[in-house]
Amino acid sequence: MIYLMRHGQDDERYIGGWSNNPLIYKGINEVKDSAFWIKNNLKIKKIISSDIQRAKDTALIINKEINVDISYNDFFREQNKGLLNGMNAKLAYFKYQQFLDNLNILSKFPSGESLYDLYQKIQNNLDKILTIDDDTLIITHRGVINMLYYILNNIELDMNKKRFNVDTASVHELNVKKKKIRRVW
Repeated sequence: MIYLMRHGQDDERYIGGWSNNPLIYKGINEVKDSAFWIKNNLKIKKIISSDIQRAKDTALIINKEINVDISYNDFFREQNKGLLNGMNAKLAYFKYQQFLDNLNILSKFPSGESLYDLYQKIQNNLDKILTIDDDTLIITHRGVINMLYYILNNIELDMNKKRFNVDTASVHELNVKKKKIRRVW
């Protein structure tokens, strides 16, 4: 099994994407709870983390409990929201209201990518993901985990980012042999 974990909560007053905002206090505590659960329920041999700050923070907190090798990989980054990465959400809405009000899966963020671009990246690299060593914990983002749910369950991509219950600090089991994914924590 491969396990995927969404990073802990960061400051939602800012656009996520490739921003390097750290975890907030609540996010740190969520991750500590997940780390305790992981330590007592999974046998993790290594961590691969997105190289975005909130994921790196999460990986370090988890690793205080399980003490394994960590590597950072930009492949597991969230959707690139271009000029909006890290921008105050109210300012982003003021500057890009027409764009944000008309978002769909093909909408490319200014100097960024569309949700469909992220979907294609995950779909085109699914075989590589499925060959990651068993007992690996991948610390990533809701977008990446959601794309795996869409692809492995053969569900048409839409804008419902809450569909698969990929909450902050949640853990999802990817059964490589069956090509199935499910939330376990």
